[in-house]
Amino acid sequence: MKLMRLGAPGAERPVVRLDAQRYVDVSDCFDDFDERFFGSDGLVALRDVVAEREAAGQTQAFADERVGAPIARPHQILCIGLNYSDHAAETGQAVPTEPILFTKSPNTLVGPFDDVRIPRGATKPDWEVELGIVIGRRTSYLDSPEQARDAVAGFVVVNDVSERAFQLERGGQWSKGKSAETFNPAGPWLLTADEIEDVLALDMWLDVNRARRQTGSTATMIFDPWVIVHHLSQFMVLEPGDLINTGTPPGVGMGFNPPVWLQAGDVMELGISGLGSQRQNVIGPR
Repeated sequence: MKLMRLGAPGAERPVVRLDAQRYVDVSDCFDDFDERFFGSDGLVALRDVVAEREAAGQTQAFADERVGAPIARPHQILCIGLNYSDHAAETGQAVPTEPILFTKSPNTLVGPFDDVRIPRGATKPDWEVELGIVIGRRTSYLDSPEQARDAVAGFVVVNDVSERAFQLERGGQWSKGKSAETFNPAGPWLLTADEIEDVLALDMWLDVNRARRQTGSTATMIFDPWVIVHHLSQFMVLEPGDLINTGTPPGVGMGFNPPVWLQAGDVMELGISGLGSQRQNVIGPR
């Protein structure tokens, strides 16, 4: 299934995409695609509702309506750094021996076509196309990566927008360069895990102003999604609806010589095979 949320910010309603033209509105059955939904086996009930309504012809046509992030604001956004061997090489850093963890403020989450705002004082804004994992049940102390498969609700495209000066030159944790408002566009849909044949065979791309910047594949991940979820579960409780950004392939602005940074007026377009594509206008500070 492809879970989506449509509507103005703060007033999104949950729907399920059937194809490029049609969706099933399920907002009368489910309040939102949030912690409560995922934690109560909502996906099982959702599948039955969608099947019944599609069979009865109770579908609607997509119109000119805002697409929100496919999940409500999560309990936490966790991020894995340097998780692609070719990206580690372009940054000149060693391949990590275990996942590098940092956090991102949950209020960075926005829709896939919303504007990305450069924060005040920023000098080095950057882009990162990433595969996002959405947790499907409360999870801790998993015994093996294989067990993580039952803990994952699905996958989503995310743009892990970063401000490299804040991240690398201001001391402390990376979170300062990751947590500005609008710095985590997600969507357009969450694809449930059962519909991905091989999560390590997904093509990834990102353009800035129609120039290709990132071309990659989840095949070059150092730690796959199951290893990541298992690893994190040893250190914290993962809640239903939590989002994990799993790292980016090469081609980020920081990796160019000289580096290339985002500017107000730029347009980012990005996507992952099977998970849809995004488009964001970059705008200046408040």
